[in-house]
Amino acid sequence: MAEDEGPVRVDSWIWSVRLLKTRSMAATACRAGHVRVNDERAKPAQTVKPGDEVRLRHDGRERVVVVSRLIRKRVGAEVAVQCYVDHSPPPPPREEIPVAAVRDRGAGRPTKRERRDIERLRGQ
Repeated sequence: MAEDEGPVRVDSWIWSVRLLKTRSMAATACRAGHVRVNDERAKPAQTVKPGDEVRLRHDGRERVVVVSRLIRKRVGAEVAVQCYVDHSPPPPPREEIPVAAVRDRGAGRPTKRERRDIERLRGQ
């Protein structure tokens, strides 16, 4: 593991500490406005330093982490968790996550009544 001197890009750091699976996903999240550094919208090339708070919205959940160490290369999970302090709220319990409406394969388009039921389930 190489702890680097100097600035590290936020998209590279998010990928390195395994908050997102790929660096391109991290850059896309930054461009979409899902990443904030110290409560400011972050572009992919923005640099982070120890003590910065990084907020990431992904998969319907918000992760709040404080940078404790800078790394540029992707490392193992045991080392990655030492590079940040996690202040994220706990994920919601499984039973509270709404179940998506499931239709039988080959059932065709939903009828008007079924569509209204689906929209009611989704809360629209």
